[in-house]
Amino acid sequence: MEYIDNSFEAVIGLEVHTQLLTNTKMFCSCPNVFGREPNSLVCPVCLALPGSLPVINFNAVKLAVKAALAINLHINQRSLFARKNYFYPDLPKGYQISQFQDPVSSNGYLMIDIGGGMEKKIRINRLHIEEDAGKLIHTGSNSFVDLNRAGTPLAEIVSEPDLSSPAEAVAYLKDLRDIIVYLDISDGNMEEGSFRCDANVSVRKKGDTELGTRTEVKNVNSFKFVEKALEYEINRQIELILGGGKVIQETLLFNSKTGKTESMRGKEEAHDYRYFEEPDLPPLILTDEFIQEIKDSIGELPKAKRQRYINDYALSEYDAEVLTQYKDVANDFDELVKINNGKIDIKKIANWIINEWMLELKKRCAADNNEHAQERAAQPDENSIPAEKIINEDLINFKMEEIIKDRKCFLDMIMQVEDGKINRNGGRLVLYQLVENGKNGNIQTVEEIILSLNLAQVSDDKGIEDIIKQVLEENQKELSDYLGGKEKLFGFFVGAAMKKAKGKANPQKVNEILKKQLEKL
Repeated sequence: MEYIDNSFEAVIGLEVHTQLLTNTKMFCSCPNVFGREPNSLVCPVCLALPGSLPVINFNAVKLAVKAALAINLHINQRSLFARKNYFYPDLPKGYQISQFQDPVSSNGYLMIDIGGGMEKKIRINRLHIEEDAGKLIHTGSNSFVDLNRAGTPLAEIVSEPDLSSPAEAVAYLKDLRDIIVYLDISDGNMEEGSFRCDANVSVRKKGDTELGTRTEVKNVNSFKFVEKALEYEINRQIELILGGGKVIQETLLFNSKTGKTESMRGKEEAHDYRYFEEPDLPPLILTDEFIQEIKDSIGELPKAKRQRYINDYALSEYDAEVLTQYKDVANDFDELVKINNGKIDIKKIANWIINEWMLELKKRCAADNNEHAQERAAQPDENSIPAEKIINEDLINFKMEEIIKDRKCFLDMIMQVEDGKINRNGGRLVLYQLVENGKNGNIQTVEEIILSLNLAQVSDDKGIEDIIKQVLEENQKELSDYLGGKEKLFGFFVGAAMKKAKGKANPQKVNEILKKQLEKL
């Protein structure tokens, strides 16, 4: 980006908080669910009632360690929880259980693309485990506290100040989010706050080695707003310095309506929080076997997989990115390529997954959500997840083998289209039926579906010739116009032939035979 004075450069470090996909909270057994009635998911531990004691959720530890290993962090086999002391209405205990001097992991890095085929190494200081605070809801002049989120398990990922522009910050966040979503560590939903970032930013003259005074922009909840917030804050600091002023170390909020950062409070330092070891929790001890087991479960990460798809299968960057957006989709694609054994062009398999399979499932998810919305409208005081948050998990997870029972059916359907036995629209109908059958527990082969739906294409030359002769006889005026030079009417005859064949004629053969018959006239 262009700054108001390009003799300055930005220095940016990011603190990312991502909620971990566990069934329960970090230190108690309350459900870890978004969108319930305020204060309906709380217990004595969440509320900090006297005598309540925290218990470590070890599933959260596993997810945090998996995230740390995926971004090349060193796992510390002994780590400690600490109390981070501060007062805020949504923090019942008056402190947050976090990690400070002895985090679960440290000293990692993430390679990001910075354009022009170049990569940049962004050092990561640490990933530590902590609990989330509650949430304040502001209505007019009143503020209310919802403690449902209090105690939700978080991984906080702290980068070194290695980012030099808003674009690099966004690239880092996108790569980081891709990894944690792909590995089912977090749902990465920025709107719901399960993936959010605080940006520490300062400016200095190019060539200077000392860091300038930094400000912290809190809780920015979209990639677009991160970029806009940083652009504004960088230029604000440069303008302040050029005008003879000084940057004040403070915490800021980004106002998306005005596009400006606004002062929230003075920036705290570590000593302000008076960290000390959590007396109610023992040290967290991780064995070599535990760490190795998690490392072995990670497998190929999205970036490496995308590059493999581009290099080995000549897929476009877009197709490779879509296929690796969800781990289940990538796994299905890999398995389909394996069992396909070179029979079908791999690009065509990718095309069917992206343009038909994923589309079919997303349509069903939308329909399922709408059905739940209607049910909820009939029972407005039902204490459950809001309708817009309800999804059919079997479908949204895109697990092909679970939905259609056998991935080979998907290949069989593509092969029927490629062999000209059904057209592409017939293939879509077969796919629809495969999903319906899987949903209802029915078992049908692709051939049986084609037969039951009467989808088989008319591919024999004699049958198509008869259809075309009928079309030409019934449309004498159009035929005369075509022979008189209106060659665009060729498409009209193709459409009429396909309509007469009820869409079951092989389009390629229709074109070939029609052309031959017209050339004879």
